[in-house]
Amino acid sequence: MLNDSFIIENYRVTHAEPTAYYVSEFISQEDEKYILSNIYASPKPKWTQLSNRRLQNWGGIPHNKGMIAEEIPQWLQKYLNSIHSLNLMSGNKPNHVLVNEYLPGQGILPHLDGSLFYPTITTISVASHTVLKFLEPISTENAVLNPVFSFLLEPRSLLVLKDKLFDYYLHSIEETKEDILDDSIVNLNMCSNKYVKGVTVPRETRVSLTIRHVPKTTSFKINIGNKR
Repeated sequence: MLNDSFIIENYRVTHAEPTAYYVSEFISQEDEKYILSNIYASPKPKWTQLSNRRLQNWGGIPHNKGMIAEEIPQWLQKYLNSIHSLNLMSGNKPNHVLVNEYLPGQGILPHLDGSLFYPTITTISVASHTVLKFLEPISTENAVLNPVFSFLLEPRSLLVLKDKLFDYYLHSIEETKEDILDDSIVNLNMCSNKYVKGVTVPRETRVSLTIRHVPKTTSFKINIGNKR
């Protein structure tokens, strides 16, 4: 993971609108195995099944009225601490992790993360790559979106999105079983040499850890009986 000389500004994606940082091999293969073993050891009720993927919430479930904070397990907290050390959220500590599992052929529709979160997204990918596509809203009335660029997210990488990449450009993952590495991918020069323009890369099952800060949180306390 990180050492004392790590400077996140050295990993800014320069060929995209502000602001994105991309770190290849942010975690080790041992960390990757550790994360996967703990995620898949979680009890079945921890999973929420959607039509196109399944997910886990850690730290609470964000909603418009605020998030009731739940304790994050120590195996996961170490990665939140690592993100916090980068000072990406103006001193606010990450307090929520959304775990998404994507099987080959699964994706997510274009979306913004919304106002429930501090305006910074940090995502650690494990087990497989994916391609994250960004789209510009051309017409809000007719919901017209124009694809503008993409990021290749390698296993064990970190992606940070801020500014216009948080609140203006929508992001999505296409429902496909393979990705063609074409000119739309603007961070290919920051990736491993195994990923070369023009190559078709088959997807495997990918797990993403989206680590964010939910500003509006409360601690849930159980009161037994009434004192008069």
